[in-house]
Amino acid sequence: MTSQEKSELRYIARETRKTLVHAGFAHAIARHAESLPIAKGAIIGGYHALPEEADPHLLLERLVEMGFPIAFPRVSAKGQPLDFHRVPDDGVLAPSIFGIHEPLAIWSRVTPAVLLVPLLAFDASGHRLGYGGGFYDRTLALLDVPAIGIAYAGQEVASIPHEAHDRTLVMVLTEQGIRHF
Repeated sequence: MTSQEKSELRYIARETRKTLVHAGFAHAIARHAESLPIAKGAIIGGYHALPEEADPHLLLERLVEMGFPIAFPRVSAKGQPLDFHRVPDDGVLAPSIFGIHEPLAIWSRVTPAVLLVPLLAFDASGHRLGYGGGFYDRTLALLDVPAIGIAYAGQEVASIPHEAHDRTLVMVLTEQGIRHF
């Protein structure tokens, strides 16, 4: 598959996702927190949703209530894996040059045991279409931890083209529930 074809898939997936955004999504996925197979006390790598992304904020709040520490990603440099940091009680994520809300570099850096990942599309084999920067693939390769996709059910497509460096999801959580791969 050419990079042009993959760019076209990303465009279509972004346009499709715009039609799937709904107010009840965050509540719908939060009710599945207790069903996620995550070891007690494991550090979870979350994310702050961009507009139109599947928003995990209520799920993250519920996981904190259950005793899970949450860390947020920070882009350290182009072509590098993400760094994950704990946010202090009085801390606020700040928009980066990419418009992504990130923790400050001076906050405690940690290694998550599982990552919740945003995506543009996924397929029945657990392949994920990301944004093209490779940040999550590099991070997952380095950390070798499970990845749980957070998505609208309507983001599923028949097939995602994948290469050797692409990492698959172990499951996806949508408003319809948990789907294991």
